[in-house]
Amino acid sequence: LESLNLPFLAKPTASVSLTHLKSERRRHWLLPLPNVTAQVAIPHPISVFYPIQEETYVSFQATMNQTASYPSSGAPPYPGATPYPSGAISPTSSSAVQGAQPPDSYFTETRKGEVNELRNLLRNFSIEKDPQRKRDIIKKVIAYMTLGIDVSRLFSEMMLVIETRDLVIKKMVYLFLCNYATTNPQLAQMCTNTLQKDCSNDDPMVRGLALRALCSLNLPEMVEYISDPLCKALQDHHGYVRKTGVMGILKLYNLDQEAFERCIFIDILYDMLRDSDASVVSNCIIVLEEIMAKSEDGGMAINRAIMLHLLNRIHEFSEFGLLAVLDLVPRYRPANADEMFQIMNLLDPVFRTNNASAVMATIKAFLSLAQQSKDEAMVQQIVARVKAPILTLAVGGCSELAYTLYKHVDLLITTSPGLFDDEFRQFYTKVSEPTYNKYLKTQMLAKVASQYNSQDIVAELCENAYDIDKHLARLAIKGLALIACNSSGGEGCAEVIVQKLVEFLETDIPHVSAEAANSLKDVLRKHPSLGSMMIQPLPRAVRYVEDAQGKASVIWLLGELGDFVSDAPYALEKLIDNYDSIKEPLIKIALLTSTMKLFFKRPPEVQKMLGRLLKSATDDVSSQDLHDRALFYHRLLRASPKTAQVVVLGSPPSLSSDNQFAEFKKDEFHEELMLEFNTLAVVYGQLSENFIDEENRVKLVVMQAECDAVLPGNGHTQPPPSFDVTDLQGITQQMQQAAVSAVEGEIDLLGFMNDTVTPTAPPSSLILNPKASITGERYQQIWGSQPDASAASVVIPLKFTPQMSDVEAAFTQAHVLTMASGELPTELKLFLFAQESEGGITFLLQAVIAKPPSDGALSLIVKTDGSGAQERNKATALIETVKLALSRFI
Repeated sequence: LESLNLPFLAKPTASVSLTHLKSERRRHWLLPLPNVTAQVAIPHPISVFYPIQEETYVSFQATMNQTASYPSSGAPPYPGATPYPSGAISPTSSSAVQGAQPPDSYFTETRKGEVNELRNLLRNFSIEKDPQRKRDIIKKVIAYMTLGIDVSRLFSEMMLVIETRDLVIKKMVYLFLCNYATTNPQLAQMCTNTLQKDCSNDDPMVRGLALRALCSLNLPEMVEYISDPLCKALQDHHGYVRKTGVMGILKLYNLDQEAFERCIFIDILYDMLRDSDASVVSNCIIVLEEIMAKSEDGGMAINRAIMLHLLNRIHEFSEFGLLAVLDLVPRYRPANADEMFQIMNLLDPVFRTNNASAVMATIKAFLSLAQQSKDEAMVQQIVARVKAPILTLAVGGCSELAYTLYKHVDLLITTSPGLFDDEFRQFYTKVSEPTYNKYLKTQMLAKVASQYNSQDIVAELCENAYDIDKHLARLAIKGLALIACNSSGGEGCAEVIVQKLVEFLETDIPHVSAEAANSLKDVLRKHPSLGSMMIQPLPRAVRYVEDAQGKASVIWLLGELGDFVSDAPYALEKLIDNYDSIKEPLIKIALLTSTMKLFFKRPPEVQKMLGRLLKSATDDVSSQDLHDRALFYHRLLRASPKTAQVVVLGSPPSLSSDNQFAEFKKDEFHEELMLEFNTLAVVYGQLSENFIDEENRVKLVVMQAECDAVLPGNGHTQPPPSFDVTDLQGITQQMQQAAVSAVEGEIDLLGFMNDTVTPTAPPSSLILNPKASITGERYQQIWGSQPDASAASVVIPLKFTPQMSDVEAAFTQAHVLTMASGELPTELKLFLFAQESEGGITFLLQAVIAKPPSDGALSLIVKTDGSGAQERNKATALIETVKLALSRFI
């Protein structure tokens, strides 16, 4: 041992076998073992640790009386190494290893390593004075945990650090605790008292973080310690703690459903929908939707009170909360058209946001409302309304987002043809775009062709036909054929496209000529009269078209137009003579079909070649379809040539301009796909049942409609004015076109509505008709005919911002009836009218109430159907009537 220069082996606490030293030297010191034969007996068993990596340790158990021998010959120092030559000096001699001794403490408890260093730092954490240094130590532990390094051995030390006032450190320790709680459940339970204590901390951030950590431990043993802090958090005065408690309810539901049901949390969540903090409300919606996803309602139950309450506060929600609210709208069924228009008015400002998810969810909400009413005209108007927002987002977003939006645009183009025709330039491809966007835009470009833009679209597709991308070129040629088949390009467009396709057929670009042949085949099926324009290049195309599908299309064209192409039989005869060299069954089948057609059109020239072809085809076993078809033709000719002629040359059913090929008819599929708008089903082009298991599929359940709404006034229903969503030039016009307000006689399930206002008698100087009525068209006519300069206006300061229902009730009691009303993010706006009992003067009013942080004043504009002095005096008297009616707010 002394000759090996390994004196540390003499220590009884570090005895180790030479077998271990061999692997240890090879791993760390890269020094071969000496060329000596030696045996060493280990007197006592001992566990020796050595580092493989900085944070991983392996234990070796040395057995008693274990021996190891090493030959003194020139054996290789390790497997695969070159043996030392005889007589050579080994580098492991005592002179070679001088100065290479490892430290005596290498195998002792004071070993080095990142995790051990962190343990030492954490043990001295309480005496560390630098706050930033403390944060850096915990950050390093979290960094190792994030990288996948096992630092669970530091669990005990990290639990000692949890008692700190530094919020950043506490948050990181909570993260460490939640990550390793399942692997150390007993140690995690020791922190229960600390977490419960932090749930009562004065700082709301600490209370929220502690509650989140307590609910995230995911230990069944912790259920009894979670319920009480959770119930207290739901009643906390700070919104952050309440919203954290709401999410903790979901964690408790996933952990123990029995404990969840005992606490009646579902009723509590419904009550919290009235919370003043929008983030708490959005979390309640998310949790209720998750918990009740498998219920018969398909999610949380919705009624008119809940729906209107959430939509009136929609400007308060964050982007995620906004999406949670918008997802509820497709499941709600309005009582009548007026309520549907009110919901659309409240959602329309969302179209002006730059959040694509919110815009798409709003589009789905609009479409679902229109589909429930089964009004196709309304669906078309909605598509026209959403066209600009969705295209703007597609052009300005990233390429992946643009692809998703374009897939939805493609579906809208298919279901609502003609509405995107004026935006055809948005579908021009760009050089910098990824290929998947180019492919999709090229397909859409052909669908938006019309008689007004077909010339530009055809020119663009012809340019793309020569693109270096083969697939893009094929799609462009298919698009040209689609325009010609649909006759959407107007008069003469199909002829121009056929000329372009013939030019493509004669090019020396293989994929272009092959796709042109396929397109000419489809065009001929739809427009047989254009066959004369395709005759010239067909005999030559049989020779140079290499693609199997393209060659089969050319052969099919020769069979269809054989009576006009003089060289058709001879072009096919060369293929028949070289039948054995044809490998693709598709070409053989097309050759057999075309030869049969030519036989009845030109029998003398085709008779012999048809016999040779039938013999070769019936003997061919490479394709069962080809073999059976050849036998069928042969037996049919033997039985009755006239019958065979009728079968082979029977005229196909004519297709009108409105008809499509059977392979392109997917109307029912597109209708079902529209029901899954704004989902992956649109992106995949498949229904969700094809890629989502039934147990994981959430079905859309539409709630039952409540009783019809009654507009405020005198108990009668106001006829709804005309509503055109394509003419929304601001919220003012929207409100003039849709008359909806609070509902009388509605059951207030959740207490969202306020008490009725005490009736206020109108002044004696102005007597108004309590049963006045006016149509929306008449209202707009009077309002537009009177200039703003002649209108009476006043600004009334208010003590507070009242609810919309209170304001409408106050006006109604003064016999000023509501025409339309709506709540915007910054103001309440009402359009009202009144009629005088004597004299018949009609008053039109516009009331705008500013919301905080504005001054909270009411701006009132009054117009009449006349411009005389009497009308102005009456308008002034009406303003005084309004002030008296609103006295409780002034």
